[in-house]
Amino acid sequence: MSELSAGGADGGAHEQPVNGHGANGHHANAHAANGGGPNGGSRRPAALTLVPPADEKLAVKDFKSDQEVRWCPGCGDYAILAAFQSFLPELDVPRENLVIISGIGCSSRLPYYVNSYGMHSIHGRAPAIATGLAASRPDLSVWVITGDGDALSIGGNHIIHALRRNVNIKVLLFNNRIYGLTKGQYSPTSEQGKVTKSTPFGSLDTPFNPVSLALGAEASFVARTIDSDRKHLTGVLREASDHRGAAFIEIYQNCPIYNDDAWAPVTEPGQREANVIRLEDGEPIRFGAGGTRGLRFTRYGSLEAVDADSAEPGTLLTHDAHAADPSYAFALSRLDSTDFAHTPIGLFRQVPRPTYDDLMSEQIESARERQGDGDLAALLAGGDTWQVT
Repeated sequence: MSELSAGGADGGAHEQPVNGHGANGHHANAHAANGGGPNGGSRRPAALTLVPPADEKLAVKDFKSDQEVRWCPGCGDYAILAAFQSFLPELDVPRENLVIISGIGCSSRLPYYVNSYGMHSIHGRAPAIATGLAASRPDLSVWVITGDGDALSIGGNHIIHALRRNVNIKVLLFNNRIYGLTKGQYSPTSEQGKVTKSTPFGSLDTPFNPVSLALGAEASFVARTIDSDRKHLTGVLREASDHRGAAFIEIYQNCPIYNDDAWAPVTEPGQREANVIRLEDGEPIRFGAGGTRGLRFTRYGSLEAVDADSAEPGTLLTHDAHAADPSYAFALSRLDSTDFAHTPIGLFRQVPRPTYDDLMSEQIESARERQGDGDLAALLAGGDTWQVT
């Protein structure tokens, strides 16, 4: 994933590939950065195989609506919106075939600002609405915009089922670890002990790890990026568009009013170089000053950070985002800690799996072949019917 990170670092130790794939291993899903992605060749992105191409070349301005963009000054949502609008022309999709669905929250204002079809829906239900739309209209590119409160609190049930079903939708979860729209209450991702208006003595809750949750739901594409790293964010969007199935992207997003600098350890110069682990498929995992740190498995399957030069040969890991079993990706997600000492960003997992949309379409066609198109009126009037007066 050369679009997603700056590349690996030097290291003399031998590398241990995950699940048998080495640095030169071939995977079924080619990367957009290698010429197979949007506008990178003749092949359409995997998620858009049934979506018609645009009749004319679209520019960034074509995806800007006439609505005034209104978030608080300095909000990370501005950066995400700008990156998203700049990326959309790459899809080569007509605006009428692009749909953006959101729930409730600061992030959920985004559909207003993109010149396409969209829906500002009800709290937590954007994945459910997107599921129905994607399953019934395979000619659409469907994107879900949500936040940590919208998706992981009232919407928690909907998000996990959309991911496990592998509906062909792309979910962007803006995580600012706070309820911003309702003026600063703690959220499902707020750290334990967080003092807010709704937790004046500190939150008692153990927070969700969104990436771990998505992997536990068997999501076929899981990634993480940061609002202020535009190149990395755009690269992750590009990879998601080339994945057929549910793509889940957690975006670290700063709320300067109610939770400023929540992500400072991974965004501030001088800290991010030491704390951020940039995952690049097929490359040795290196991080820290000068790329001197690596990862290896412990006795019980968790991961630990070690000095690369002093590690035993063959124990250090090479990243494999396409490992069939999610255990390795889950172990990566568990590196997260309250001090952000080892925070992976990039593509955790991408595996091919039949989509709910395709399976449903095949099931309907099979039934039609056996039984014909059917008659709704006959169905309603047939069998046991009751008239209540």
